[in-house]
Amino acid sequence: MVVSPHFLRDSTDMVSDPLSSVFDLIEVRGLVSGGFVVRGDWITRFDLHVPLKFAGMVAGRARLWADDMREPITLETGDVVILNGCKRLVAQGGPGTAQPTEFTTNDAEELVHIDGADLVDGDVMLGGHVEVNPAGEALLRSALPKIGHVRASATEAPALHAIMRRLVDEVTADRVGATFAARQYGQLLLLELLRAFLAQTDELPPGWLRLLTDERLRPAVESIHAEPGKPWQLQDLARASAMSRTSFAERFRAVAGVPPLAYVNGWRMQLARHALRRGDTRIGPLAIELGYTSESAFSNAFKREVGMSPLRYRASLQK
Repeated sequence: MVVSPHFLRDSTDMVSDPLSSVFDLIEVRGLVSGGFVVRGDWITRFDLHVPLKFAGMVAGRARLWADDMREPITLETGDVVILNGCKRLVAQGGPGTAQPTEFTTNDAEELVHIDGADLVDGDVMLGGHVEVNPAGEALLRSALPKIGHVRASATEAPALHAIMRRLVDEVTADRVGATFAARQYGQLLLLELLRAFLAQTDELPPGWLRLLTDERLRPAVESIHAEPGKPWQLQDLARASAMSRTSFAERFRAVAGVPPLAYVNGWRMQLARHALRRGDTRIGPLAIELGYTSESAFSNAFKREVGMSPLRYRASLQK
């Protein structure tokens, strides 16, 4: 029997899915900034200086408190936690048989070995943060809870631990290209973290992140992202998702937190902000590309959404 071969498409030819298109637009990056290896009883405290942080348990077990939490989160091997707007973090581990060793570490690309602990019998933690462009920070933070815990025991998260182990290998093996490899694994770690979190949680607040994972609404969202300049009507989007207008509108608002056509406008404005960060973008052609009948109609819509005209917005970025 002859089986027809299936080839992976060239990445430049692949149609971007909605989540990827949003991530590209807000220029999201996951950066691993440091880690430590420690044995015995230990405790460490961190001040958090960026709004979106994550911490992963590569090996061992630890308890983690963020800000004023009364009960800690227990991190098992392979678990990752993402922190949204937290200011203070305390982590503690060990068997609990002795006075814990307290230590502090600074952000570093390499693992810090506390008291000579090694990867074989120590607790190993990695920490990092999420970078996005200014327009994307509010968008991403509004879609995430203050604390999200992804458990390695869940079926959706097996890749997380493997990526963390590879990260540790890269920062400790001193191989050629290790810095480049660590950056790529940091990106993959963030992607798998968000995938696993979305698959595990039933309490994600209404918003774009929840919308992009809704299978019923996905055909309509893909259509919006593929053709943002099309004069979309409610019935067009409902038809794309094979739903009645009423059912579609109700479900969309419950999931996204906004009506369908408001989402269309919001997506256009995100595209506009991204384009205006390039200094050579002309307002008139951009307006037509995004589906507005005139430059003035686009400028008025942009000002309502952003609070300033497109020209003033672009000028503010160049200061």
